[in-house]
This record gives sequence, structure tokens and C-alpha cells, in this order.
Amino acid sequence: MAAPAPLNLTRSGHIVVGVDTHKHVHVAAVMDSIGGILASLTIATDNGGYQQLLDWANGFGQVIAFGIEGTGSYGAGLTSFIRRNGRRVVEVNRPDRRMRRLAGKSDTLDAENAARAVMAGYATAEPKNC
Repeated sequence: MAAPAPLNLTRSGHIVVGVDTHKHVHVAAVMDSIGGILASLTIATDNGGYQQLLDWANGFGQVIAFGIEGTGSYGAGLTSFIRRNGRRVVEVNRPDRRMRRLAGKSDTLDAENAARAVMAGYATAEPKNC
């Protein structure tokens, strides 16, 4: 019996960026339109870090949206910066801490899950104006 032919998945060049926010650093992950995680990045929580994130994300393709956890707290500065640069921000709810600990805790995984929530349509809320 012959092996099945590999799937011919086409990458569109459209991406979503998920961001797990913290006081001193944010962790981001880029997901493509077929659900593949392309890369992750840790940035400082200042304008230099925010610009680094935006430049980095633009290098992967056309950004559909940034899914950011904590848009009203630790992610407020990033949310404002991203919006001022004409990009869409989607507010992503933080996962339940108990369930997150049971499944394993990783800032990179949280960023990936934020991107997945936006791509899957689970996260759709536009954050309040910052």
C-alpha cells in the first residue's frame, strides 16, 4: 500500500500575533493562516520593545490582528502603541490559572494560545480606548 500523499497546505502570508503580557517583558508568538506557529519573541515593555515587536511581526507577512492579553493592565501600553500604528488589537482573556497550571505553564504557550483564540474566533472583543 502506498503512503498517503502529503497535504498541500498553502500559506497565505496572513498572520496573527498573540501576546502574553507581564510587567517587565511581553512574549509574542506569530501564527500563520493555517495554524502554524512560525516564531516567538520576548520584548521589553517600552516603546523600543513595542517597535521591535511591530517590525518583527511585519517580517512574517500581512498582520491580521494582534491578540493581546491584559489590554487594560500590563498590555495597555502595547495596545495603545499598536493601535497608533494602525493595527487591529483583539482583547484575549487570560486562561484560567488552575487549568493553565495543570496543562503546563509557559509564557510562549500562552502567547501561542492568544493567537489561536483570535484565529479561531474565540477572542473578538475590541479593547477599550487606552
